[in-house]
Amino acid sequence: MIAQLRGLLAQVEADRCVIDVNGVGYLVQASSRTLAVLPQPPELACVLVETVVREDAILLYGFAEASERSWFRLLTTVQGVGAKVALAILSVLPPPDLMVAIGGGDKAMLTRAGGVGARLAQRIVTELRDKCEGMPTGAPVGSVVPGVTITVPTQRSIAADALLALSGLGFRRAEAQPVVERVIDRLEGSADLDVVIRDALKELAR
Repeated sequence: MIAQLRGLLAQVEADRCVIDVNGVGYLVQASSRTLAVLPQPPELACVLVETVVREDAILLYGFAEASERSWFRLLTTVQGVGAKVALAILSVLPPPDLMVAIGGGDKAMLTRAGGVGARLAQRIVTELRDKCEGMPTGAPVGSVVPGVTITVPTQRSIAADALLALSGLGFRRAEAQPVVERVIDRLEGSADLDVVIRDALKELAR
């Protein structure tokens, strides 16, 4: 089984990327949050991998942090939550927020993810509320996967949310990501999501 990939990031799309390892391109599906913190192609990247073997395919799912992979595994134990839905949940709810949503029975937070209706959200809460205690909520600073350029958790989350917002406004990730990174660097760690989006829009409109 493939547990980790390290190589050149050859391509990034809305829900997947291609990592070139010694000339072999591996198609890796991932949450938008993981994709948002990957470097620009063709830089070196490293992602943790969950390998899913089916009768007709071998599928790879990539994660920037071990906590996200752990939650992916837990979510897919729920009937009706396949890999695609699990990634959709992780795209809108990072592990700390997911812990709060499930532990507090907040079904509305879960239904923000594509493919999650009220009934499935209730099932997730019911089945996982007692299992989420002790689940990881994020990697401490300095312990992220090598090759993935992340500074601190708050900046990582803000960058991912800003990129999602800009993507919804029609901007391509390739043009928006460097702008968002510049804005966050300029704010020197005191970045607020609304300010990042506003300043990024100003730069992108030039």
